[in-house]
Amino acid sequence: MRHFYIITNRSKDPELEVTNRIKHFIEERGGSCMIQEKEPDPQTKVKIAEEIEGMLVLGGDGTMLQAARDTVEKRIPMLGINMGTTGYLAEIEIPGIESALERLLRDEYELEERMMLIGRIRKKGRAVQEDWALNDISITRCGSLQVIKYSIYVNDLFLYSYSADGVLVATPTGSTGYNLSAGGPIVEPKAKLLMITPICPHTLNTRSIILSAEDRIVIEIDEGKEGKALEVEANFDGSHKVTLTTGDRIEICQSEKKTDIIKLSNVSFLEVLHKKLNEK
Repeated sequence: MRHFYIITNRSKDPELEVTNRIKHFIEERGGSCMIQEKEPDPQTKVKIAEEIEGMLVLGGDGTMLQAARDTVEKRIPMLGINMGTTGYLAEIEIPGIESALERLLRDEYELEERMMLIGRIRKKGRAVQEDWALNDISITRCGSLQVIKYSIYVNDLFLYSYSADGVLVATPTGSTGYNLSAGGPIVEPKAKLLMITPICPHTLNTRSIILSAEDRIVIEIDEGKEGKALEVEANFDGSHKVTLTTGDRIEICQSEKKTDIIKLSNVSFLEVLHKKLNEK
């Protein structure tokens, strides 16, 4: 790789000190580097030159999730440079930047393909909007503290109704995110499957459900008590939000689009997991 695009979390590198350090390092070795001028508008596609071969994402896992969504049409491999707490996606730490870049410029890396989700919002039976997620799509209550009832369908067959604060559909990459906080399982990120995890369910016997990556999930917002209309938010990777009301549906399945993660170190997912589980 010789041509790069840098996406920086400006709250982590406000003066672009680390960003410019990377840019100068690459250019001194004959490569080229473009810096994202500002955080993109969620409704605007990120414009990236055709010659770009890799993205360097400075921040943390959240910054990488946003970058994956912003550049979903491009499928440019991403390398995460961690500037926050230990994460699962951003593997390079600040002290190791130069050695990592040297390996990258020598093409000493592997690509790890990660599946993504696509969620389609349906109102009155008509598809009105769609978006993508690398980690998860959550449907949660908004406004007053009220229990929401969600009807779950898989491949057009009714599965179950949840009474809960919310419900989450996650990829293996997202298993260590919101899914983990909600009590869902941890999954090896290269696996191909879908997880449905209730968020604060109001029953004693509700657990996560693991499905094939080829399955299609539909979540319908049911009526509240005495036929009251309810309002919830569909949230894509903790970023883009869409409001749903009683009778609306969101259809979630594996997307044809993928995210490629650049892997430079030999540190396995289990080693990172071990470190996280033993943090004080």
